[in-house]
Amino acid sequence: MLHGDLHHDNVLDFGGRGWCAIDPHGLVGERGFDFANIFTNPDLADPVHPVATRPGRFHERLQVVTQAAGLERHRLLQWILAWTGLSASWFLEDEDPLVEVDLAIAAMAAAELAR
Repeated sequence: MLHGDLHHDNVLDFGGRGWCAIDPHGLVGERGFDFANIFTNPDLADPVHPVATRPGRFHERLQVVTQAAGLERHRLLQWILAWTGLSASWFLEDEDPLVEVDLAIAAMAAAELAR
């Protein structure tokens, strides 16, 4: 079972009750899918103050997520590339300039896969 829309705005700190993921879409699939969306955020929510596309950030996140979640690096990179392609297609359809965030992250994932 997957959340299906796991990103910075959907994980909230409830203080003493801890962290909680809200707005689940309830998908079934590989858990690497849920982690892929993290790599484009929070830039999609606030492109004026880029975080995800800052130099070195992608590699830092890749290391943290693979270690903390116990995911295989190559497979996570494949999910990141698939997710950014899907997300970019939505932005292209809407002629939204936020597509640049997805394309930048996709290029980083593709470069890592090619290494």
